[in-house]
Amino acid sequence: MGRMATKTVGVPRQQARAATRRQGEPSPAPRALAWLLVLTGAAGVLASWVITLDKFLLLEDPDFKPACSLNPVVSCGSVMQSDQAAVFGFPNPMLGLVAFGAVVCAGAGLLAGARYRTWFWLGLNAGCAFGVGFCTWLMVQSLYEINALCLWCCLTWVATLLMFWAVTAHTVRTGALPAPGPVRGFFAEFAWAPPALHIGIIGMLVLTRWWDFWTG
Repeated sequence: MGRMATKTVGVPRQQARAATRRQGEPSPAPRALAWLLVLTGAAGVLASWVITLDKFLLLEDPDFKPACSLNPVVSCGSVMQSDQAAVFGFPNPMLGLVAFGAVVCAGAGLLAGARYRTWFWLGLNAGCAFGVGFCTWLMVQSLYEINALCLWCCLTWVATLLMFWAVTAHTVRTGALPAPGPVRGFFAEFAWAPPALHIGIIGMLVLTRWWDFWTG
């Protein structure tokens, strides 16, 4: 009887400890977010890889013309040869290879069942925010200083914006990023709106910057 009583008492305690562990565990991220991280990260890796290869070819042959140099406006070569293309002392796409590769790994981990802690999500959110800031600076430089567009660069801009807003929506909804109730409710219902508006604004800037060229 004593042994049975001990076992009976021990079961609820084990269940309570298991429940406590489950409550302390981070909740799983939506699979849609995982797929978005994988796809946008892969798009960024692809664009960074192509730009890196073209950059090497340009260094070997100054007369090399990248395949995406289509006209005076859409001229990847002009962007690659600018000072802004190596703002940290090395070609910018090398940074993209590392950063976007990390995002692919994070998304793949989520698809495999990983559950990341709050600090990880905040770190990823901060990294994406830096990416958006850097892409915004590059966009301004392309439109108003270099006066040319790189299609692969545009792909990285869109990929970075999508992942930033997706991660921000997740951190706000889960409470990892403190926000008022109305903000959490907005991201719960209209998470698609900020990236759509952000990309739309960039599209309008590109359209108006070379309006005469597009309509000529």
